Amino acid sequence: MRLFDTHCHLNDEAYQEDFTEVMARAQAAGVEELLVVGYDLASSEAAIKLAEENHGLYAAVGFHPHEAAKVSDDDLSRLEELLTYKKVVALGEIGLDYYYDNSPRETQRQLFAQQLAIAENMNKPVIIHAREAHADILQVLKEAGKNRRGVMHCYSGSVELAREYLNLNMYIAIGGPVTFTNAKKLPEVVKKIPAGRLLIETDSPYLTPHPLRGRRNEPAYLVRTALRISEILEVNPEEIADLTRTNAYACFEISPRPHIGNDG
Repeated sequence: MRLFDTHCHLNDEAYQEDFTEVMARAQAAGVEELLVVGYDLASSEAAIKLAEENHGLYAAVGFHPHEAAKVSDDDLSRLEELLTYKKVVALGEIGLDYYYDNSPRETQRQLFAQQLAIAENMNKPVIIHAREAHADILQVLKEAGKNRRGVMHCYSGSVELAREYLNLNMYIAIGGPVTFTNAKKLPEVVKKIPAGRLLIETDSPYLTPHPLRGRRNEPAYLVRTALRISEILEVNPEEIADLTRTNAYACFEISPRPHIGNDG
C-alpha cells in the first residue's frame, strides 16, 4: 500500500530522539507522504523546516484554538507569510475546542473566523479541530463564505453532522479511533462518506490505534486505520490507500509524487 498520512505532529518533541527511525518505519509501512501540522508559530515553523528537509513531507501552519488568547495581529501577519512557503499546503490546525476551554470561547471564534478569512485570501484549504463545538463550527463556516475547502480533522461526530460538513465542501478525515473496540458510531460514518471525500490520518503522537493503545502513535500505524476502513467498506486495503491518497492530492492541491521505489 502507498499511504498519505494527512495529519501528524512530527514537529512534536515526542520525536526529537528518534525522528529518523520513525520516518524509516513509516516508509517501510508504505506511508510515503505525510502532512506535518502546526498549532502555533513555533510548531508551524518547525513543520516547514521538516517538510523542506524531507522528501514526501508537507506542512500546515496555523493557530490551534488553545492558543487563541495569545495570538496577536503580528502573529497573524507572520502566518500569512508562512502560507507563501512552497511546501505549505494548508492552514491548520484551527477551529474550536469547548472541552478544555483553554481560551475564552468568543476569542476562539474570532480567531477561527480570522484564519478562515486568511485561508480564503491565500487560497488554502483549512484543517479543522472540533471538540464539543460543532454548532459554532458550522455557524462560523457558513458565515465565512462559499470559497472554502478543508478537512474535518479526526472526525468523531455523527452521520448527520458529517452530511452538514460535506455540504460545506469539507473532507472527512478518519483516524485511529475507528479501530477502537468500542467504536460504534465511526464505522457507520465511514459507510456514508462519499468516496471522493474520505481521508485518513494518525494525529501522531496521539490517538494510537488498537491494539497499540497506550504507546506513542506514529505514522507507520496508519496502516491499521486503512485496514479497518477496508474491512468496514468490504474492499481491498490497496483501494483505500489509493483512494485516500488521491483525495489528499485533490484537497491540498499536491501533484502526485513518483513511487518511492522509482525515485529513491
